[in-house]
Amino acid sequence: MKLDASVSAVITGGASGLGEATARALAAQGVKVALFDLNEEKGEAIARELGGVFCKVNVTSDADVDAAFARSRAAIGQERILVNCAGIGNAIKTASRSKDSGEIKHFPLDAFDRIIQINLVGTFRCIAKSAAGMLSLPGLDDGERGVIINTGSVAAQDGQIGQAAYSASKAGIAGMTLTIARDLSSEGVRINTILPGIFATPLMNAAPDNVKAALAASVPFPRRLGNPPEFASLALEMCRNGYFNGEVVRLDGSIRMAPR
Repeated sequence: MKLDASVSAVITGGASGLGEATARALAAQGVKVALFDLNEEKGEAIARELGGVFCKVNVTSDADVDAAFARSRAAIGQERILVNCAGIGNAIKTASRSKDSGEIKHFPLDAFDRIIQINLVGTFRCIAKSAAGMLSLPGLDDGERGVIINTGSVAAQDGQIGQAAYSASKAGIAGMTLTIARDLSSEGVRINTILPGIFATPLMNAAPDNVKAALAASVPFPRRLGNPPEFASLALEMCRNGYFNGEVVRLDGSIRMAPR
């Protein structure tokens, strides 16, 4: 797909981190962008800077997502690109014993469900609704109507202690990628998933310097945290390269996460 002003894109989680970097990279190519996020102040500011539109969205809400797509399409047209970066994490063991009292507790199921609802169901909600919109578009020269890019995590394959919910949600995103590619193949819509390693996102940058240094040292090469523009670069290649479809790709400096 040629990236220019004839193309519109929706980026969930577009007000920070990997989503913001991807929105900036797409806008630099002339693509019209809509940012879906909960951070209204930052999202509005970035959208103004990029000449795009901001939509406040909770991806667990059908009503929010429907309203956001309606607003973005009215402002910049039907999107040909969807990049899903919205997501959260937590760290709770499946079952554990208190060091102080010896009390045994299990993973609270509402906390597990929240991660699944935001990361996995929320991603699929946006995929399904965006893909339905893409089907209304005329095909480009090669018949392509659109492209979808998801954000997984290396935790889908090497989840650490306490990441049962997060790993399950990201493994679900990876696992549904090929199936969705097959579902949409006859309509000219492609889908791929990126599994980023340890990236210098705002959440990671808030960690103490010694923690960040230790994490950077755990990456085989290059021995540093990933930079969000590197994620954006791969996302843009997935958009441009029409033969890139149904793939789950690690972007991690060859790291394999230890148990903790």
